[in-house]
Amino acid sequence: MSKMRTVDAAVAILEKEGAIEAFGLPGAAINPFYSAMRAHGGIRHTLARHVEGASHMADGYSRAKDGNIGICIGTSGPAGTDMITGLYAAWADSIPMLCITGQAPVAKLHKEDFQAVDIESIAKPVTKMAMTVLEPGQVPGAFQKAFQLMRSGRPGPVLLDLPIDVQMAEIEFDIDTYEPLPVEKPKASRKQLEKALAMLLAGERPLIVAGGGIINAGASAQLVELAETLNVPVIPTLMGWGAIADDHSLMAGMVGLQTSHRYGNENYLRSDFVIGIGNRWANRHTGGLDTYTAGRTFVHIDIEPTQIGRVFSPDLGIASDAGAALAGLVELAKERKAAGSLPDYSAWVAECQERKGSLHRKTHFENIPIKPQRVYEEMNKAFGRDTTYVSTIGLSQIAGAQMLHVFGPRKWINAGQAGPLGWTGPAALGVVRGKPDETVVALSGDYDFQFMIEELAVGAQFNIPYIHVVVNNSYLGLIRQSQRGFKMEQNVSLAFENINSPETNGYGVDHLKVAEGLGCKAVRVQDPADLPAAFDKAKALMGEFQVPVVVEVILEKITNISMGVEINAVNEFEELAETAADAPTAILALQV
Repeated sequence: MSKMRTVDAAVAILEKEGAIEAFGLPGAAINPFYSAMRAHGGIRHTLARHVEGASHMADGYSRAKDGNIGICIGTSGPAGTDMITGLYAAWADSIPMLCITGQAPVAKLHKEDFQAVDIESIAKPVTKMAMTVLEPGQVPGAFQKAFQLMRSGRPGPVLLDLPIDVQMAEIEFDIDTYEPLPVEKPKASRKQLEKALAMLLAGERPLIVAGGGIINAGASAQLVELAETLNVPVIPTLMGWGAIADDHSLMAGMVGLQTSHRYGNENYLRSDFVIGIGNRWANRHTGGLDTYTAGRTFVHIDIEPTQIGRVFSPDLGIASDAGAALAGLVELAKERKAAGSLPDYSAWVAECQERKGSLHRKTHFENIPIKPQRVYEEMNKAFGRDTTYVSTIGLSQIAGAQMLHVFGPRKWINAGQAGPLGWTGPAALGVVRGKPDETVVALSGDYDFQFMIEELAVGAQFNIPYIHVVVNNSYLGLIRQSQRGFKMEQNVSLAFENINSPETNGYGVDHLKVAEGLGCKAVRVQDPADLPAAFDKAKALMGEFQVPVVVEVILEKITNISMGVEINAVNEFEELAETAADAPTAILALQV
């Protein structure tokens, strides 16, 4: 056995567990851990400008590829509390992420020492485990347990809090004898899956609702294989978007009150059976449950047993990893197909496809200031199938989900349940770290962009290139739209006359100057006809300088984006497409 500091053991464990990408800020109480990373050399560290930003970078890195676990590191006190929003975002969307904080010495924890806060208690509600490690000998086991928990069952984040004296203590440890703990995931039985498949095949108009659990399980290919074997349409949730490509003939659209397609809602409303796999029945997907459930039979498969029945009771619930369930269902479906006992759903598929080709929102507007719909139309033209989009919340994200196209898993990366403003930029940096050879495009409104705008400097310092599309209407647009019901427009305008930048024409913050001051490149667009050239220029600048490039689009100040309170009553505030030219980048050209 070798005697070493606990932090040296911990860093060796990180490498053996495959977690070698860290984001954070050093400080006095975590400096021993940083010294261990320096001595080891196998962990790449990206210095953030804010610890919350570091947590979102680690989150984005975890979401970028199957198997990734991002690490966020900070000192004692406020570093840990700054991480809470990042932990919440990861916990809410079932993302594995490891946060490591420094802490005051063990003997000082009850003495209100400088920056000594009970981060374990604060973090517990938004983690799978939060632990202040009080004994040096527990450090290897705490890290071992953390990785098992992050990967087992419903994935999620963990926080480990390390008092400075615990970090400095020496223990006996041999990394060669260290082994990761087995990952535990429930697996559906053949009998359960036979029942589920029989119920599906009894339906005349069945649908598969594909949730984010399928992407977490790396099981998108099995989902497509199941859908193709059965010839059954698929409705992805927002977190499951990309599990089946938008242009696949069995992709029937997204459902919901906001981030939905018109054809998706209509296809869902015509269904009589729904099998949900790896999904939560989130309220902005379902809307009112009476409307959502009426006339339908439900099977729900989820890795977390207590998730089943949480929103409504299905006719059959199965606790299973999505990948295991899909593999079993594919096997059973192939057996049925070989026996010639599968129903013919071709008429139902054709009906769904007909709606996909006829129910479009208009995107081709030539207005100045620019209407947001035109921005997404031009993004569809400018960015290819390999593009990964990153977004979090706001009218920009809602309209983007209605109008952009996604062609594979982990190509739409979104903080879906928590929706923290400011997440997009730092998360995009983490995503680029996770997939450095792919095109990453972030999408923000002006306020989301301003929340953590300082993190652009991280991209400039460490040459982390991506394109950040900022749709600027100088409003908190989603809040302004929601205030319509209260007949007010209160405290939502970001506009002011910027005496240092009169060229912003009353739109307030000069995002170009800020971005360039932080070491990035930026382009402003005021005419929709200039959008293609702006995106081309952004790609060229990103390639030449290897830094984030901001494309700011000046929008009309007030736009109401399609949404409602029931999936059968979504308000369409703008003109709908009447000709193919009204929606030229629709997946299927408008059929009239």
